[in-house]
Amino acid sequence: AKLNALFYLLDQLHEEGHKVLVFSQFVSMLDIIKEELEDRDRPYSYLTGQTKNRHEVISDFQESKEAKTFLLSLKAGGSGLNLTSASYVILYDPWWNPAVENQAIDRCHRIGQESRVNAYRLLMRDSVEEKIRILQQQKSAMMTSVLGEEGFTRNLELEDLRFLFSQGQTAEPEVALSLR
Repeated sequence: AKLNALFYLLDQLHEEGHKVLVFSQFVSMLDIIKEELEDRDRPYSYLTGQTKNRHEVISDFQESKEAKTFLLSLKAGGSGLNLTSASYVILYDPWWNPAVENQAIDRCHRIGQESRVNAYRLLMRDSVEEKIRILQQQKSAMMTSVLGEEGFTRNLELEDLRFLFSQGQTAEPEVALSLR
């Protein structure tokens, strides 16, 4: 059912001319998606931790007019990449840490992005995936309540910054963290 939902989305997005990043934490799932793309004669790019020619694969996807889908493992492709030729992100399966998923989505949100970026999370109703999503939302709400909307740096005071950037060690650093 989920694979069908993925290809339903891909069909629509490709028909409209969009490029799509598809993230999964499971390389075995990416392999299944890859086989289906091959069966449908659809060009794609593929990046996991085992990919030797990372820069070439990324460059090919960025410049390609044919490859509309980039399959990426969440760990290998989730940070440090600039993939602005895509304007859609599909998270095939959830990860317990929402920051990891947000980093994956941010692969499209880079300087040079000319389109609005849209993200889809594919979740099975009444499953562990749905529970993981609830856990993510609870973690995000807790972080926001502790750190505020602006995050950690909003609550740092001048003494905190001095301590962070000081040379050497101090015996007992004074830390003034304000929680609002």
